[in-house]
Amino acid sequence: MSRKRKDGTVSILQDLHIIDIAEEGKGVAKADELVVFVEKAVPGDVVDVRVLKKKKNFAEAVIETLHTSSELRTDPFCQHFGTCGGCKWQHMQYEAQLQFKYKSVEAALQRLGKVDTTMMEPILGSAEDTYYRNKLEYTFSNKRWLDRGDMSDTTDLEMNALGFHVPLRFDKILDIQHCYLQAEPSNTLRNQVRGYALRMGLTFYDLRNHSGNLRNLIIRTSSTGEVMVVVVFAYIEQSQIDEMMAYLQHEFPEITALLYIINQKKNDTIFDQEVITYAGRDHIFEEMNGLKFKIGAKSFYQTNSAQAYELYQITKEFAGFTGDELVYDLYTGAGTIANFVAGSVRQVVGIEYVPTAIEDAKFNSAMNGIDNTIFYAGDMKDILTASFIESHGKPDVVITDPPRAGMHADVVARLLEMEAEKIVYVSCNAATQARDIALLNEKYDVVRIKPVDMFPHTQHVENVVLLKLKVA
Repeated sequence: MSRKRKDGTVSILQDLHIIDIAEEGKGVAKADELVVFVEKAVPGDVVDVRVLKKKKNFAEAVIETLHTSSELRTDPFCQHFGTCGGCKWQHMQYEAQLQFKYKSVEAALQRLGKVDTTMMEPILGSAEDTYYRNKLEYTFSNKRWLDRGDMSDTTDLEMNALGFHVPLRFDKILDIQHCYLQAEPSNTLRNQVRGYALRMGLTFYDLRNHSGNLRNLIIRTSSTGEVMVVVVFAYIEQSQIDEMMAYLQHEFPEITALLYIINQKKNDTIFDQEVITYAGRDHIFEEMNGLKFKIGAKSFYQTNSAQAYELYQITKEFAGFTGDELVYDLYTGAGTIANFVAGSVRQVVGIEYVPTAIEDAKFNSAMNGIDNTIFYAGDMKDILTASFIESHGKPDVVITDPPRAGMHADVVARLLEMEAEKIVYVSCNAATQARDIALLNEKYDVVRIKPVDMFPHTQHVENVVLLKLKVA
């Protein structure tokens, strides 16, 4: 049933049964021929929904009335759930989240890659589903997101915020009180930084007018107990910077690397900015499988440290090394996988687009006494040429862990030319992974598949696929 506006368009759809979860994490229902995507709905719910947007074959909606609550529902544990853009599945039991992540990978591989998924292995869940991240980035703003309670009384309302962007609102920041993504001292640090800034009259960044003293706060932690804090300033006097950094150094002696950046660009990226060390080192160390990894302010490292170990173990197992392999590690980043597997192979050749990441990869090899890795920086499709392969040798195994967009078509073509015996494809986007697998199907068979959950309470999932060269 539905209620309609005067112009005849549907505004309320009644008694919809939520039957599935879409890739973006919304519940899915059907109203006649219309597919309805419902925010914060869980399969098994029976709801009335208010339609926000309607196209020919689908609509987007929010729950107006929850008539029957799914048995998969649970109470969200965070006070910011529903407004914050992260942890969108807190209202769903974790085992159910894993079930739907598994199905999303399976569907993408079947639909886009034409893959037989009967050999697909159970998804590996995360041992910890809270406080699992080792990095968070917060934004300062003078335009705090106001909820209904705030709007009821605007007297002496504090408009400054330090927190996360509200979805679809680039200029509105949700002021975070407690975040369950990163362990202490993360929450205490953030709250004390906010308090200090308010007491000292420092201005929070204006995202529209590009003005203000304080811009971002980055906190990185490691399993070794080390802490990195990076304060990103905009328009501020050096004396104010020194006073704030001295305050942090005094209040948090556990900080290993206390750094700052002055960014006056119109975007938040820091990769082209100078990082200044105020106190301690310019990096922290992470440990995995007996190896140490240097993590700088700009370094890439998997944000779920414990689950990253599991992901790399699966990658190594899928490769089935015997000890004499030449391995190409494509999109190697800071060489984490390359160094992780180096002790099990003859040589690893790593390629990565970001030059600073390659410097980290080389440093990590040297620090761990690994002498059978070699790294190159540059665009993958430009480096991985026929002459490069002739110079370094045809790989026995290729490990590829590309960004969400997947591999460039030229890179896939080169893999087909190389004809490595095995390809282990690690992906954070099953759709683009499936697309690439469909292209590789010309010469490769999929023989193993295993999803790995790196990000509990979100719709995101990693997937590891082993491809073997077809027998001629």
